Formats: sequence, C-alpha cells, structure tokens
Amino acid sequence: MIFLLIIYDTIHDLCHIMSHGCSFSQPRTVYICGSWDGWRQKIPLVKSANDFSTILELTPGHHEYKFMVDNKWVVDDNQPKTNNNLGGENNVMSIDQDDFEVFDALDKDLASSNAGEAMRGAPNHQPSHDTPNDRELEKLRTFSQDIPDRGEFAKAHNPPALPPHLLQVILNKDTPVQCDPNVLPEPNHVMLNHLYALSIKDGVMVLSATHRYRKKYVTTLLYKPI
Repeated sequence: MIFLLIIYDTIHDLCHIMSHGCSFSQPRTVYICGSWDGWRQKIPLVKSANDFSTILELTPGHHEYKFMVDNKWVVDDNQPKTNNNLGGENNVMSIDQDDFEVFDALDKDLASSNAGEAMRGAPNHQPSHDTPNDRELEKLRTFSQDIPDRGEFAKAHNPPALPPHLLQVILNKDTPVQCDPNVLPEPNHVMLNHLYALSIKDGVMVLSATHRYRKKYVTTLLYKPI
C-alpha cells in the first residue's frame, strides 16, 4: 500500500494531489471518489483552518477519481484526464512500484541506524556505558511493546513530599497576636510573583499574589463568590 495525501487549500483555491495542483472555487464541502473501491464510497476531505485534506491508502496501478465540490461533480483540468463510460471525464493517476522505493529506503535507514540496531537488541547484550552513544542505545533497549502487569504499577514510588517552604503561604498562616493585624508577616522570597488560591469557604474563593518593590511587599487579595 502507498499513502496518497490530498489537500485542498482554500486560501489559494488549490487542491494538492501528490504535489500537483488543481483550481476550484472556495467550497464548503469536498469529497473524492475513485476507481480504487469501484466508485462505491465518497470520501470526505476534512476541513481545517484553510484547507481540506485526507489520506488515501492505495495500491500501485491506474486509478481514476473525481471530486464532489458542494454537491457537484468536478474534475481538475490541471491533472491528467480520461473519458469515462458515461460520456464525461475523470481525473487519472498512476502509482508505480518505484514509488515504494522511498518507503523501502526509509526502512533501510532505520535498520542501519542506531535506533534500529537498539530495537533489534541482542538478548545476551551486556550493557556498556563507555560512550554517550552506548548510553543512548541502552535507553532505547528498555522500550518494548509488552503491556506491563498492573502489579508493576503498585511498586512505583509515591510522589515526592511537598517542599516545606510551600507550606508557609501567607493565606495559610495565622497572624500572631503581638503583630499589627494590618501588617502581614514578611513572605519568603519563593512566594513572590505566584498566584495562590485559598480553599473555598462559605461559597467564596480567595486568590492572592505577593509582589516586592525594593524592601516593601504588597499582597493583593481577590474575593470571588462561587
């Protein structure tokens, strides 16, 4: 099989098929139908921001096709055409076996690359970390297609504990009795320029942020009913 990419560009009113172009007016819907399945199925081209596109998996050979643009059958005058049995015209394309040489070359490149070598991985391989390349190969060998047992996840470590300085958020601290209630304690420097949220109480969410200007700290509180 070979994959055929079809893209309809609504900005330039071009439909790109195997690097060729065709001109249509800007459509709302675009379908393609062809001889590869006996003209049985209208395949929709998926619309994105500025184009329509789809990918077809075709075999080598001679294929005829046609577009349905806004419920009207059309052919691309910029593509090769042939007459059909109904007295009309179809676009035509030929896919040669040579087109597969690109994919064969990619497979050979992978097979000869470090990644391909690592994926083949000799079972009796002894890890050697003499060079950075060896270390990368060893990492690749740790990947596989085997689905791990659920019990393996139970062996995972718990998430790390919260750093202690993150427990000193001003919203979570009580103001000491000996302090001026209008003055907040000096915050830790790691608390600056972050947005914090207090647990919702009585249907109100409290947000805060602390900023520093020279030796002064300013904490802003925002109250929002939920």
